Amino acid sequence: MKISMWRNNSDIRIEEVPMPEPGPDEMLVKVISCGICGSDISEWYRLPRAPLVLGHEIGAEIIKTGKNVTKYAPGERVFVAPKVPCMACEYCKNEHYPVCPNVKDRLPGGFAQFLVVPAGLVEQGTYLLPEGISYDQSTFIEPLACVVRAQRLSGLKKKQGVMILGCGMSGLLHLKLAKVRGCRAIAVDISEKRLAFAKTIGADTVINASENVPDRLMAAHGGRKADVVILCTSALSAIDHAWKCVEKGGCIVFFAVPDPGKEVTIPINDFWMKEICIQTSYYCGPPDIAEAMKILAEGLISVDDMITHRLPLNDIKKGFKLVTDAKDSIKVIIQPNH
Repeated sequence: MKISMWRNNSDIRIEEVPMPEPGPDEMLVKVISCGICGSDISEWYRLPRAPLVLGHEIGAEIIKTGKNVTKYAPGERVFVAPKVPCMACEYCKNEHYPVCPNVKDRLPGGFAQFLVVPAGLVEQGTYLLPEGISYDQSTFIEPLACVVRAQRLSGLKKKQGVMILGCGMSGLLHLKLAKVRGCRAIAVDISEKRLAFAKTIGADTVINASENVPDRLMAAHGGRKADVVILCTSALSAIDHAWKCVEKGGCIVFFAVPDPGKEVTIPINDFWMKEICIQTSYYCGPPDIAEAMKILAEGLISVDDMITHRLPLNDIKKGFKLVTDAKDSIKVIIQPNH
């Protein structure tokens, strides 16, 4: 079978490896769709573990189950989480699932034709796909779950104003969810093409990042700043905009962060007087995955309009370049068996 071995964004090789065999408590699945995540192209984040097979946003078909697996059967359609928390430690009890120290099993990279799902993920991290969710749509489950959690942590409430800095795939998911929850959404990006798309999916205001963003925001928002600002870009200029665009008592969410080594200065004295909250959020937990699946299954959020490219595994280098360039793509999906 074929896998994609990532060494860096410019060195991605298609390799032939033997078909894996599942153990008694494992499953062999055929990867039908796997999305390229923004974290996949973040070299500072991935290089320490290279070379490796990336890909964690998967929709798959079960091919073979181990002799002890009774919950699932060959032919069933599934989404598999990248990892599962223990749900028993103090972090999990306090809903800090992403920092659980007891994670044992992780999903092997999905940029492969087949993979073996480890026992822990078979038991607690595998979800049957409802009929209403296609394989391609299933690649949005994990990123939407992350968005669900970030907005919950931000304290965003109905009718509040949320500014989304960066209109890539994650930013657009934040926009769609904010609109479903009855919020006023302001989208900021340097790409007029992405801003135009943001407008078509419900953004109340779109602002080009090259403009005077704080002034444009207040002019369009009745003289108020944003109650919640969500950073979906690592650009330092966007972080500067975030400081200037958050309302008193508001919250700034770092959904994306700059590369290590890039200094970020927080105007803490100003924020202290204005009771500004700074929140980080990078992953999700089981309740968020369940909510994301419900949102997609019920059609509360459409995602098909965000899929710009579907590529075979042999074209994965092209896919990584599309996501890295961030010009002509929103969601790039790799279909390893096409």
